[in-house]
Amino acid sequence: MNLTQTAVDTWLDTFQTLDWHSLKAEVRIYPSAIFLKDFKQTDIHYGAQNVYAALDGAYTGELSIAQLQSIGVQSVLIGHSERRQVFAENNEMITQKVKACAEQALPFILCCGESTETRASSAHIAFVLRQLTEHLSQLSAAQLQLLVVAYEPIWAIGTGSSADISQITEMHMAIRNHLVHLFGEAGQLVPILYGGSVNAENAAEIFSCPDVDGALVGGAALNPHTFHQLWQALHS
Repeated sequence: MNLTQTAVDTWLDTFQTLDWHSLKAEVRIYPSAIFLKDFKQTDIHYGAQNVYAALDGAYTGELSIAQLQSIGVQSVLIGHSERRQVFAENNEMITQKVKACAEQALPFILCCGESTETRASSAHIAFVLRQLTEHLSQLSAAQLQLLVVAYEPIWAIGTGSSADISQITEMHMAIRNHLVHLFGEAGQLVPILYGGSVNAENAAEIFSCPDVDGALVGGAALNPHTFHQLWQALHS
C-alpha cells in the first residue's frame, strides 16, 4: 500500500526508460489495485496483490478473477504473509483462492513462509511443506504451469535482514523436493522465488543459491533503478 497516483505516474515513466529486454528474465509488477489499469497500455506483466475465491456476489471490497481479467491482469499473489498476518487469511481461504485461480486458468504466485517462533522451534521446514501440501492439494500436474512459489520468511520481511545463504538454500531445496514428491518431474519446472529484504547488496548472493529462480521484491521495488539492479543481479 505505497505510492499515490502522481508517484505511480513517475514510477512508470522511469521504469519504461530502463532496458528490461536485453536479458532473459520475466519481470512482473504487482501494484495497488487502484493503479492496475495504469499498466494496461504497457508491455509490462502486471498482476494483482490479492483476489477473492468467489466468482461474484455480495463481497464488498473484494475483487473477483473475472473483474481482474477484464482489465488485463495477468496473474495474482495468493497468501502473502501480510494477508495471512494482518488480515487473518487462514489456510482454507488461501487454498480456495488457489483452486479458483486454477479453475479459471489465472496464473498465480503462492507465498509461503514461517514466523520467528516456528523457526526457533526448528519446525520451519515441516511448517512450510504443510502449507504447500494443503494449498496445492487440488492442483493437477497439468495446472503447474500457472504456479510460481515464493518463499518469504516472515521474520525477514521488511526488517532489512534477509535469511542467510544456508537458510535460503535449505528451504528452497526442501520446497523443490516437495514439489517433485507431489507432482513428479513436473515439480522441477515450478519457479521458486525468495522474498524477504532482498536489496541491491545481497541480491547476487541470494540468486546464486540452488533453486532460487528469482525474487519477490517489496520495498526495494519502489525505486525503479534499484529494482533494475536486482533484475540485473539475477544474471550476474
